[in-house]
Amino acid sequence: MRPVAAPLILGIALVLGCNGATTIAPKGKADAGEDPEPEPEPEPTPKPDALVPPADGAAAAPDVAIVTADAPVVVTPTAPGPDTTVTAFSGTPVYFVSGMDNKRIVDVPVQFPEASLLYKTATLKLALRCPAAGCDFWDRRAFLGVVRKQGDKESVTEILRFMTPYRVGATWTLDVTGLRPLLSGPVTLRVFIDTWVGPGNAQGSGWLVDASFELVGGMPERRPIAVIPLWDETKFDYGDPAKPVSAAVADRSITLPAGAGQVELRAFITGHGQGNLGNCAEFCRRMHAFSVEGTRIEKLLWRDDCATTAVKGQAGSFQYPRAGWCPGADVQPWVSDVSAMAQAGKPITVHYEVQAYENTCRPDSPMCAGCALRTGCAYDNGNHTNPFYVLSAALIVFAR
Repeated sequence: MRPVAAPLILGIALVLGCNGATTIAPKGKADAGEDPEPEPEPEPTPKPDALVPPADGAAAAPDVAIVTADAPVVVTPTAPGPDTTVTAFSGTPVYFVSGMDNKRIVDVPVQFPEASLLYKTATLKLALRCPAAGCDFWDRRAFLGVVRKQGDKESVTEILRFMTPYRVGATWTLDVTGLRPLLSGPVTLRVFIDTWVGPGNAQGSGWLVDASFELVGGMPERRPIAVIPLWDETKFDYGDPAKPVSAAVADRSITLPAGAGQVELRAFITGHGQGNLGNCAEFCRRMHAFSVEGTRIEKLLWRDDCATTAVKGQAGSFQYPRAGWCPGADVQPWVSDVSAMAQAGKPITVHYEVQAYENTCRPDSPMCAGCALRTGCAYDNGNHTNPFYVLSAALIVFAR
């Protein structure tokens, strides 16, 4: 993630990787014109997206209560809906000037077609444009999602997570047909960009956001009947023994609707923070896993196609591999078919975990060691920032 104040300029540093090997740390974010340095060698890992049967006696993390939820109400379809375009945002400014002028989060009420109407396809078109005084100089975490309120609490089910490019605009098109149950009737949509600049800032004026949904009436190839959030957007620290992941991401037990057929688990996971042991969590490879009814699904979170898939013409060091994301690119959802572990009308329990790691380059470490960019152990909001992940996940349920 970018610092709030001055741009960070990092040097090349030899660091001690988490497996004890000496590696080259990624260069500073300002070195856009030079070739990227070699990335760290991957640690031995299971095959990504592997399904692993449960071990004897396997269980969820102890002393953490499982969060349960009843089956969602499924709406009976009535007829194909008319072709329509739903516009959510049009040139909407997103920026930050001060606490009194903070538009990093913008919510809008949107009316989608009723859930009983069938749509063959639903397509999201999202665009970022530069204000007259220029786009934000830095790459920022961002999302478009549906706001859900339960009592006095609210959370966001992500439709799309993306990262802004350095100083230029971007466009993305995404098939969201499977999310149709989420995108029905009156909803509140939220756009969030983790920007810290705005009008009058020397490093850009933020962003202008356009977002619309094109729906084509008809019977979809697979008819989605429910989108069941497991974890709405959840940020958790990585590598701090005082903050276990299991406490931030408690297990979920969800009852599936009686008409459930195919079930997919759809997740967004991205790593952020740098200068720590192994340069986590933005620049370190780690295995992540879900256990669904005891069957484990694993994935190596690492994106090394940034040089070819990110927005062209941007500044900054967008080409370096990162933990699940690239500047100026949408975050690819991790989608796994979990139908074999799911039974219609029955509860399904989902557990999440990430590869074990202790960051010895943190402020309260008993022995300060392994700082990837030769800083001290104190976080400085620049070359050394707290390692964390951002997770969201949902079950997409299709009719039998």
